[in-house]
Amino acid sequence: MHAIQLSGTHYAQYLGLSAGIVAVILAAQPLLTAAAARRWMHERLAPRQWSGVALGLAGVLLVVWHKIDVREMSLGALVAVTVGLLGVTAGTLYQRVFCPTVNLYSAAWVQFAASLVALAPLAFLVEGARVQWGWPLFGAIAFLVIFASIFAVNALHTLMRHGQATKVTSILYFTPIFAVVLEYLMFGVVPSALSIAGIAVTCAGVALVTARVRAG
Repeated sequence: MHAIQLSGTHYAQYLGLSAGIVAVILAAQPLLTAAAARRWMHERLAPRQWSGVALGLAGVLLVVWHKIDVREMSLGALVAVTVGLLGVTAGTLYQRVFCPTVNLYSAAWVQFAASLVALAPLAFLVEGARVQWGWPLFGAIAFLVIFASIFAVNALHTLMRHGQATKVTSILYFTPIFAVVLEYLMFGVVPSALSIAGIAVTCAGVALVTARVRAG
């Protein structure tokens, strides 16, 4: 999951795909999860929840609208980010179905080892393994490893053990909102009115997906 999802999304941006387009495509994960869970895991969503999935995706589009740039969009970049989306969706559902009680610490090490084996050769073949060492690089690696690959993924799988797949993955709609907050706190970037509206729409969508369905 790590190797496919992270390499696909980062390679897409390496090819010039804007962060906004990457975010919107990755935000389709709850929709893909809902479709797959309905087909193979027999999880049924109420019409209200389907509306929430669509509303959350629309909200993400509004949040990242200012970062969408189609000028550098290419077929290769779109394929790369789509592969990343399919990889993280399939990996999440596979772990939910076939190894729901796996030790998350051990699973993380397996993911890291598999990523190293899969991506180290590509780093040499594609980029010549060029590295420009510096504090920004160390900061980015620390953030990706600690927060994205350890905390976030383990939290996701922990929630997947106890909740409906679509409900859990809908929380991923909050990722662009988290990025907006970080931009404001770290760089003083004030979110636009459209982004603020998108945040409200996203929260409403997640609320529709995760709220309890009344029996009868």
